[in-house]
Amino acid sequence: MAETIYDSLTQLGGPAEIPANPDQAVLETVRNPHLGTLYLVRFTVPEFTSLCPITGQPDFAHLVIDYVPDELLVESKSLKLFLVSFRNHGAFHEDCTVGIGKRLVDALSPLWLRIGGYWFPRGGIPIDVFWQTAAPPDGLWLPDQGVAPYRGRG
Repeated sequence: MAETIYDSLTQLGGPAEIPANPDQAVLETVRNPHLGTLYLVRFTVPEFTSLCPITGQPDFAHLVIDYVPDELLVESKSLKLFLVSFRNHGAFHEDCTVGIGKRLVDALSPLWLRIGGYWFPRGGIPIDVFWQTAAPPDGLWLPDQGVAPYRGRG
C-alpha cells in the first residue's frame, strides 16, 4: 500500500486522551496538498476554557485562528486536544491567546497566522487579545473574524 500524507497521524481515527496540560499536547501535521496556493484556513473555537491562575475560576473565550499554510497543515483533532488541554491550565488571557498562536507557528511554520481571543467578562471587564505574525500576504482573501465587540446589556 502506498504511503499517504496521513500515515504519520496517531490521534485521528480512534480514542485519544485529553492531555493533562498544553505542554503535553502533540500538534500533528500533514503535508499541504496545495503547496504554492495562497489560501486561508480558519478554526473557530466558540467554547474555549482555561483557568484563572490566581483564583482557579474558569475563564471562557471565543477563539478565531486564521493561518496561511506553507508546507504543513495542522490536523484538526490534535488541535482540538491541544485546545481542550487548557481547561485545567492556569494562565491569564494574554498568555493563553498568544501562547496558542506561537505554538501553532512553531509546529507549522505558516506563511502567516493570526489569532483573536474574545474573552468573556470576569470582574466586569471583557479582555480581547489579538496577535499575528506579520501583515497578511498580498492578495489573501481575509474575511472578518465575525465576532462582535462586547456590548453587555446595551
